Amino acid sequence: PSVPRHTNRLINEKSPYLLQHAHNPVDWYPWGQEAFDKAKRENKLIFLSVGYSTCHWCHVMEEESFKNKEIGEIMNKNFVCIKVDREERPDVDKVYMTFVQATSGGGGWPMSVWLTPDLKPFVGGTYFPPEDGVHRVGFRTVLLRIAEQWKENKDALLENSQKILETLQHISEICVRGQESPPPSKEVMATCFQQLSNSYDEDYGGFSKSPKFPTPVNLNFLFTYWALHRTTPEGARALQMALHTLKMMAHGGIHDHIGQGFHRYSTDQHWHVPHFEKMLYDQGQLAATYSRAFQISGDEFFADVTQDILLYVLRDLSDQAGGFYSAEDADSYPTAASQEKREGAFCVWAAEEIWALLPDPVEGATEGTTLGDVFMHHYGVKETGNVSPMKDPHQELKGKNVLIVQCSPELTAARFGLEPGRLGALLREGRRRLSTARAQRPRPHLDTKMLAAWNGLMISGFAQAGAALAQHEYVSRAAQAAAFLRRHLFHPASGRLLRSCYRGKDSTVEQSAVPIQGFLEDYVFVIQALFDLYEASLEQGWLEWALQLQHMQDKLFWDPKGFAYFSSEAGDPSLLLRLKGDQHGAEPTANSITVTNLLRAASYSGHMEWVEKAGQILAAFSERLQKIPITLPEMARATAVFHHTLKQVVICGDPQGEDTKEMLRCVHSVFSPNKVLMLADGDSSGFLYRQLPFLASLERKDGKATAYVCSNFVCSLPVTSPQELCGMLCP
Repeated sequence: PSVPRHTNRLINEKSPYLLQHAHNPVDWYPWGQEAFDKAKRENKLIFLSVGYSTCHWCHVMEEESFKNKEIGEIMNKNFVCIKVDREERPDVDKVYMTFVQATSGGGGWPMSVWLTPDLKPFVGGTYFPPEDGVHRVGFRTVLLRIAEQWKENKDALLENSQKILETLQHISEICVRGQESPPPSKEVMATCFQQLSNSYDEDYGGFSKSPKFPTPVNLNFLFTYWALHRTTPEGARALQMALHTLKMMAHGGIHDHIGQGFHRYSTDQHWHVPHFEKMLYDQGQLAATYSRAFQISGDEFFADVTQDILLYVLRDLSDQAGGFYSAEDADSYPTAASQEKREGAFCVWAAEEIWALLPDPVEGATEGTTLGDVFMHHYGVKETGNVSPMKDPHQELKGKNVLIVQCSPELTAARFGLEPGRLGALLREGRRRLSTARAQRPRPHLDTKMLAAWNGLMISGFAQAGAALAQHEYVSRAAQAAAFLRRHLFHPASGRLLRSCYRGKDSTVEQSAVPIQGFLEDYVFVIQALFDLYEASLEQGWLEWALQLQHMQDKLFWDPKGFAYFSSEAGDPSLLLRLKGDQHGAEPTANSITVTNLLRAASYSGHMEWVEKAGQILAAFSERLQKIPITLPEMARATAVFHHTLKQVVICGDPQGEDTKEMLRCVHSVFSPNKVLMLADGDSSGFLYRQLPFLASLERKDGKATAYVCSNFVCSLPVTSPQELCGMLCP
């Protein structure tokens, strides 16, 4: 490789995204004191650019503008330029995204914001083309105009930025007004269901026309709504909406039929043409959601999709030390000789490639049928490509096919005169050969940073799937990842989590020079993961760590005045706002998940102050939950868990005993959204017995494994039959 012409400070960073920009002619700084001091000293504006390593439009803006020498010179002369990886610093990202959304009505990445030397934003946007076009001002022009403004109207600009900040503080404040109590769960659930039902796509599933996102939070809400209204028409519709959406997604092009796992989102209504990046947080949430769908329906189809997602993560996103990587890029080189990356190149197919790979005649099918014919019919492959030009503005997918299942196995079999039972094996063979061929293509960039929050979501995915599918190796993988977090992203002396670590040279795990401290979402998703892992493995150590982290979360992030948790810690002067996320993005908001975490924590510890905190969070978000719960479906779901009180399912028995295992299998096979599971193994010196004195009074009946279903530490009569226990868990 040629020696790069330029190298800037980002070369010393660990983030794959920052390293991608280390050879731009722009004099980039990472977010930090050195850059802030320079801006103040030289009285210069700051240009802040925020993105992430698998962001398609971030790559485009880099190619067009940040690699352009002239534009680089304009930037260096007039601004202090700062690059931020939003996955490393979600706190910085959210402050300025709040500004961009409030002032432009939209948001997204790359985010481009101009700040005064004291970090107050005054102009912002997302992607800018390099030069002026018919409809858009070019980046070069914007840079020159803003530099001119700073020279001519500095005082007005500073005054304006102060007003903007005050407005942002006002609109982003979430707190309890007066004596508010948690909103009524019944009404919140009904409104949220109605709002989802009105936005539901009857034909293809999902909750918008296009683009379409997987939104596991919506599906989990619908599962809980169904569980509480099983016998009503609304309950039946909630379940049908969730299962149909999951089926259509799994059949669609958003699902990678050859390489497993799910892409980020679909650009069209049919789940067909995706944005091809694959994110860890999607795999974690979807694995949990598909395993719930299997628990509820008993349909093996959902179990197969769960296993498909986990196979992808085990193979492609797993670090040998036990952690999970963040993402795979959408763009890659079509061939080893290509000069230019293309979106989706790794995943799409020309018809002739498939014919060449699958030429074998199929015995017992209509005369002249090849394996290629059967495969291409089933996966919607067309000779001229199956991507509409409308969905391919840059013509990167011209003549290519994104595989999508458009007809049932029975129809495909009938079309070629095949026995329906034979089709599965033929398609499997086709997928195997395409997979082997695809392995020869250059792989997309892998973002190997490991984030506590996203690892938490993935641990939950493995733990819940392991329990629901009775696959012990998934539970072991979850435990391996939790041990990784404890080793690399936790500081035992201070009891605090760290945000990120990185794959270094020789596959070692590295930390940045100044480690980034964990944010609220890191605590919340890791605590959730540890509760899920305890329920799947019944190892009490995970429970003990979860409760320690919950105490630390309270200390660092709780707002004692307005209630609920701030997303970031106090005391960072470079953060202008301490926010509380108020709508779900690709991940659920931390305050939503934490409501259920607090209720679980109270059930395992008897620490009732946590139940009170859960109610205070719901009260702080009360107005939003009553008016537009569709923006917070996970918190709406939590209002029901709060209202119905968690059932403590206690199994008294020997963990190794067959009778205990049978009881546990029954608990894991049932979807019950408001239960916590615990094993009372008789060891009175153990962690749980020390936390919950009432366990000592529960005993095995006739020496057999015995279950008690308790509410507020008051228990039902003992049950020794798994069937009877199942009946008690399914109202």
